[in-house]
Amino acid sequence: MSPPVAPPGWSRWLVPPAALSVHLSIGQAYAWSVFKPPLESALGLSGTQSALPFQLGIVMLGLSAAFGGTLVERNGPRWAMTVALVCFSSGFLLSALGAATEQYWLIVIGYGFVGGIGLGIGYISPVSTLIKWFPDRPGMATGIAIMGFGGGALIASPWSAQMLESFGSDSSGIALAFLVHGLTYAVFMLLGVLLVRVPRTEKPVADGPSVVEGVQVSARNAVRTPQFWCLWVVLCMNVSAGIGILEKAAPMITDFFADTSTPVSVTAAAGFVALLSAANMAGRIGWSSTSDLIGRKNIYRVYLGAGALMYLLIALFGDSSKPLFILCALVILSFYGGGFATIPAYLKDLFGTYQVGAIHGRLLTAWSTAGVLGPLIVNWIADRQEEAGKHGASLYGLSFVIMIGLLVVGFVANELVRPVHPRHHVSTPREAADVRRQQPESA
Repeated sequence: MSPPVAPPGWSRWLVPPAALSVHLSIGQAYAWSVFKPPLESALGLSGTQSALPFQLGIVMLGLSAAFGGTLVERNGPRWAMTVALVCFSSGFLLSALGAATEQYWLIVIGYGFVGGIGLGIGYISPVSTLIKWFPDRPGMATGIAIMGFGGGALIASPWSAQMLESFGSDSSGIALAFLVHGLTYAVFMLLGVLLVRVPRTEKPVADGPSVVEGVQVSARNAVRTPQFWCLWVVLCMNVSAGIGILEKAAPMITDFFADTSTPVSVTAAAGFVALLSAANMAGRIGWSSTSDLIGRKNIYRVYLGAGALMYLLIALFGDSSKPLFILCALVILSFYGGGFATIPAYLKDLFGTYQVGAIHGRLLTAWSTAGVLGPLIVNWIADRQEEAGKHGASLYGLSFVIMIGLLVVGFVANELVRPVHPRHHVSTPREAADVRRQQPESA
């Protein structure tokens, strides 16, 4: 499948909607919790078992992004989006079959393994193309797309809940909901497949920079540089800090104010989770766009330095002021989302556009690591503190101190980032898939 080259006069502003159609779809992953209680009831599963499809999906996201990044660069965005469409939708269809026949292993394989491959390939599919279309504003461009992944759950959660209410929460109702998801997302993602184009020239904006000017480093060489591993640490620490709150948000705010005169109700806790999701999404476009103005290194100084300050304020005063707790948590989650959206532009600054999609895919293994590290720290320490007879905000004091330490480590790693040594540069980088002129009919 040849990458479609934009015809003369093609607007680059048609590419972000193509990316959004994919990211809004695969962002459904953050809404998996809607299916957990019905699956537990219908199939007799434990909470750990019902979480397995999501956990496997995130693992496969990191692995497929890491190992498939080079293929995405070689074959282009239309190929990648098609693979993502087939895998993600097929995962839902297999899950529908598993729910209908009450074979839970089919749901794990379908949503977790097959769908997880779609998550990873879909996540990185538009990144390189967006950066090539917007060499003048790469942070804003990738922020628009990756915002969709953070916001996908805002659509999927109420939509999935409504379907389960209409179809029923038994195995047949869950199967029908999975089927509708698979077919609907296939159609929606197809819009991105049909719409995406790569630039016809190396200079898509007449008065803007060329996409191949400056330093260019291959993915193979990038992983051999200290800059790559510094950014790996930066992303891992930032994500660990954010996901530590996101994963346990509802019980955390409930515990913090359980012993006060204004305890938090279940409904209010759910509203707090929704606010965090909105902050996560807004941070992806807001902070990444800001990075185009102040620079990538400076914006990560904000994420990591101000993030540590927010955690310190929660640890010291969070249980005495509900507005302070909520505000600090919202800021932390905005940094969490912003970190995801800004990292592709940071990679472009350091390694160029040559194989930035493949480099981004390899860096996402930091996300997989943080997805285990952050929740493990918060949950394990809270369990140990509860066993020791503690309760309320004291369950989280030690974990917040650790999060501050992780953010400081990330801050130091960011300060160590320097320009890549010339020995790693590619002398005449060209990605034939993106810069060669093709016959008009291939568009």
